[in-house]
Amino acid sequence: MLRIGCHLSSSKGYEAMAKDAMKIKANTFQFFTRNPRGGNAKAIDPQDVARFQATATTQDITPILAHAPYTLNACSADENIRDFAKRTMTDDLARMEYTPGNMYNFHPGSHVKQGVEVGITYIAQMLNEILTPDQTTTVLLETMAGKGSEVGGRFEELREILDRVELNQKMGVCLDTCHVWDGGYDIANHLDEVLDEFDRTIGLSRLKAIHLNNTQNPLGAHKDRHATLTTGHIPLEALIRIINHPALRKLPYYLETPNDLDGYAAEIALMRDSYIE
Repeated sequence: MLRIGCHLSSSKGYEAMAKDAMKIKANTFQFFTRNPRGGNAKAIDPQDVARFQATATTQDITPILAHAPYTLNACSADENIRDFAKRTMTDDLARMEYTPGNMYNFHPGSHVKQGVEVGITYIAQMLNEILTPDQTTTVLLETMAGKGSEVGGRFEELREILDRVELNQKMGVCLDTCHVWDGGYDIANHLDEVLDEFDRTIGLSRLKAIHLNNTQNPLGAHKDRHATLTTGHIPLEALIRIINHPALRKLPYYLETPNDLDGYAAEIALMRDSYIE
């Protein structure tokens, strides 16, 4: 069974997201933990969470993937920004325990001319300060496009972070198809080779989720502009090969394409029809 969903608005709470997922025939979804361009988080309503958990169990909506706000930069040159990232992620991981056993994804950050090594050091330091042995949430590093001073545009950079995290059994990776393509990994013509490189460098056992997106950019552009599945530079048949690949077919997929709910429903239906049971 293809486990696929999209990014849903969390503004109305967990139960509303479950209902939206059901409308578009999604069996998983992603959401922002708080304002993606700010830092404010809506208070969690335990009754809303309980209703969501009941619906999710009945409808088999799992796992859910929380996404950290874009303002979180764990390797900024500004100590105050790094502190904001630490406090925000600490709070987010506490909030995730209302829905235990799910995943939390974040962009590693931008080192802002300090150098990749310094950036990796700051990111690992933050994770070592906030991860706890009893947390049930798996924290995912997202593969990035390598634009500007982003950390995570190469698999080796993610591996270096993982190696420095003491509780790295609590960690995983989310592969974004738009980002890796923009980062220079040819998943259209050399998918097996890219996955072999990922396995050698990080280990496929660390791959926990996939952001399924097309891109507005040619291979290796080092930008980050998502496109719908049927437009962009990655051929549709390449995305279909990804969801059917033996090493990837059992993973959850999350669409972050520029769409409304109807557009997401159409893309989910397209991928379901293309999935080989």
